[in-house]
Amino acid sequence: MTTQRTALVTGGFGTLGLAIARALQDAGHKVLLTYFQGHGDVSGDYAQGWLKQQAAEGYEFEAYPVDVADYASTQALADRLQADGHEVDILVNNAGITRDATLRKLSKENWDAVLRTNLDSAYNMTKPFIDGLLERGWGRIVNISSVNGSKGQFGQTNYSAAKAGLHGFTKSLALEVARKGITVNTISPGYLNTPMVAEVPKDILESQIIPQIPIGRLGEPAEVADLVVYVVSENAAFLTGSNLAINGGQHLY
Repeated sequence: MTTQRTALVTGGFGTLGLAIARALQDAGHKVLLTYFQGHGDVSGDYAQGWLKQQAAEGYEFEAYPVDVADYASTQALADRLQADGHEVDILVNNAGITRDATLRKLSKENWDAVLRTNLDSAYNMTKPFIDGLLERGWGRIVNISSVNGSKGQFGQTNYSAAKAGLHGFTKSLALEVARKGITVNTISPGYLNTPMVAEVPKDILESQIIPQIPIGRLGEPAEVADLVVYVVSENAAFLTGSNLAINGGQHLY
């Protein structure tokens, strides 16, 4: 029987974040989500409507606005969670953005935005909760990276650098907390069946992307989510400092 823990998933309104949140709840955990208020359609009213829709489908989540790229915002989130009586046992650093361009055309603004949201966020979100995990002697931290953090990708110097940096963060933090009952791991998905990938022109997808994947198809968010559930489980207590590739064989390492 799974011990119920409290999980916090950043970027919880995205396709992968939602899949992870649902899988964690299905595994018996309480799930808290974060979203970036004011970004696109994600306003407070939208968030409440979204949560009601999830509840109608059997998933009861609590959601909190935060800017993961801003340390003060993540500290305020930690204070609010504490005030609401939550102790975070499982942290999934999933939030991320892309701002693709070749280095010659990549603006400093878009370099900074990706590094802050995809890499600085790991520090910003982990720092406020690490003391509590250490005091309680149990914890799971999962950092969602990417196949492109290992193999690189044309037009993604910013994204690939941030995602590679995430695993360096993982390895070092894993060493610091290994004897305290806390594991820290990276999961690196390949190309998934998400709306972002769906925006890629069909001919590019079929002629350039899928042929690079030995399994011959895109991954499903639920497949990554199931891996997250294992990594945060009691049975994965001996797994730490690892980078788990789930990419259909696209890049073996």
